[in-house]
Amino acid sequence: MEPREDGTLHLQEPAGGGCGAIIGKSCVASPCRWLRRLYRELHWSFVLSVVAVYGACQGVGNSVGGVAAGYYWKDVQRVQPSAAQFYQGVTDAPWVVKPLWGLLTDVIPVAGYRCRPYFVLAGVIGVSSMLMLSLHHGLGIMPALLALTAQSAGAAVADVTVDALVAQNSITHPLLASDMQSLCGFSSSLGALLGFSISGLLVHSIGSQGALGLLSIPSALVLSAGILLKENRAAEFDYKQVHKKFYKAIQCMGTTLKCPEVWRPCVYMFLSHNLSLDIQGGMFYWYTDPVVGPGFSEGSIGLIYAIGSVGSLLGVLLYQSALKDYPFRSILLWGQVLSSLAGMLDLVLVTRLNLKIGIPDYFFAMIDNSISQMVGRLKWLPLLVLCSKLCSPGIEGTFYALLMSLQNAGLLMSAWWGGLLLHMLDVTRMEFSNLWIAVLIRNVSRLVPLTLLFLVPQSDQNSTLLPAEMLQDDDYTETVKAGSVEFSVLVQDGSGFISPNIVAEDQQSKMFDAENDDVESIPLVNKGGPTFDS
Repeated sequence: MEPREDGTLHLQEPAGGGCGAIIGKSCVASPCRWLRRLYRELHWSFVLSVVAVYGACQGVGNSVGGVAAGYYWKDVQRVQPSAAQFYQGVTDAPWVVKPLWGLLTDVIPVAGYRCRPYFVLAGVIGVSSMLMLSLHHGLGIMPALLALTAQSAGAAVADVTVDALVAQNSITHPLLASDMQSLCGFSSSLGALLGFSISGLLVHSIGSQGALGLLSIPSALVLSAGILLKENRAAEFDYKQVHKKFYKAIQCMGTTLKCPEVWRPCVYMFLSHNLSLDIQGGMFYWYTDPVVGPGFSEGSIGLIYAIGSVGSLLGVLLYQSALKDYPFRSILLWGQVLSSLAGMLDLVLVTRLNLKIGIPDYFFAMIDNSISQMVGRLKWLPLLVLCSKLCSPGIEGTFYALLMSLQNAGLLMSAWWGGLLLHMLDVTRMEFSNLWIAVLIRNVSRLVPLTLLFLVPQSDQNSTLLPAEMLQDDDYTETVKAGSVEFSVLVQDGSGFISPNIVAEDQQSKMFDAENDDVESIPLVNKGGPTFDS
């Protein structure tokens, strides 16, 4: 993204040609054919795992859990907004140590399986912690915080496991990287739409603790996905060599991080989240205040967030159909700018300017959330594609988890900075006179990451980012053969890593066959983009 001489900024033209756009429109117009294509390319069990983790656990689970936890801290534990913001950061802490879970999935198979046991473990942790929280009344702050943190840890383990599969398939099917992220985003947004639609009704009918107890159901679905997952079993694994594999994986991670093409985007991802303050705790308390705020009920809150999830879903479809071929730097620049502008809607709502122009709070809040979630999704998806492009084969689970943990650490710091800001401005359970200042500071902070965009590669989202010498290094190849490949999962029968020649021939064959077929049968890849040599 470069400024024009007149001072205005414009998106660069996408690197991919028109074929990618046709494919994107095809998948939007015919989702059933799109899913069938992904089934054939990536195996149905991979799609099932993505839907279970992103759709059920993160989509439905996070939406219901977010609303229920907000009411739990406000009405049951009766803490201040800044404290609730801090506790939310604590419960998100397991997402910061995702590389640890990634190392486990990459290095240590259980009973010969690399992913299935970790899905099962994640499900068991989630089910037990949420049942304990819901069935034990009168819990103190610390036990409740421990239970919510345990549930978050289970979700993080499941997320790392499925992310390892996404990263691996991004290597074996490089041209499907953006389509896989679209599947993840679509599942998450659809699940969030469902979860937010019922969250308010659940909290109203069975209370916040009862609603949190129902989060055991998404965790049970993750457990089921682990049982049903198709995975090749590794034979005769020598557990005495685990420490060597740990050392080798950490060594490869260090080597990869030293690469400028890797550490520069990592710095941007961490700082861009860290510098964008999160004051959602204060906004939630204001939403539900009947005196100063609009006084939304539980059902109204759920419906507002549900409509917002429609905006998130539209963001996924917009990205998949029109934006996945734009350069990273361009799409991220406009994402930050639009995020700051969308935040101004909160300022209008808090200062009640919407009432002065005749727009009711409820209707304006739905518009606000829809636009904010759509812009947030458009910011998030390119970062996920960027992370998948920075992963080296053999340590993809660990390194993808490391990249995601950097972003989660930034989000955690953002929540804590936001809580500190609310405390400094004396925003409490009953006092919101300075909330508009917090909103304004947050919106300005979202523009600060624009100064760091030079750290992001200028290449398009279908390009190879890792240098060729890193991918062809002998030590690196040895690590892949000795480490991850012997536990490889989820690609097609008898799969290991697929050579780039086979991938190229397969894509050429599909392009030839597509000439005699209709548009909806074209593989979900952008033929105009460069290939990813593995």
